[in-house]
Amino acid sequence: MNKTEQKRLAGSIGRAIAKQRVRSQLTQEEVAERLGVGNEAVSRIERGRVIPNIVRLIELAEIFNCEAAELFGQASSHIDDQTSRLKQLLEPLNQDDRMLVIDIVENLTKRLQKG
Repeated sequence: MNKTEQKRLAGSIGRAIAKQRVRSQLTQEEVAERLGVGNEAVSRIERGRVIPNIVRLIELAEIFNCEAAELFGQASSHIDDQTSRLKQLLEPLNQDDRMLVIDIVENLTKRLQKG
């Protein structure tokens, strides 16, 4: 993995962690306290400056009450992981709303393929 790919991965994982933190209604300070680290450590992870190790990902997943794979999966560029993420996003929606999202995605992909 080259430096560019590492930076992209770090940024994606950081955004996934920040999203889960916000969803869990926690501040960076609260997460830092639960991890036993300083606030700046959580900030660096969320900004993609540092990639957390596996143990830290598991700890974060426990704090956010989600699977560690969810934190990593949101950052993955593999189509199967992305498909799984879309499924997670669609599941809580009712049938009409799911169809609306699918229509939007279909139209967007058609437009992007033209450009």
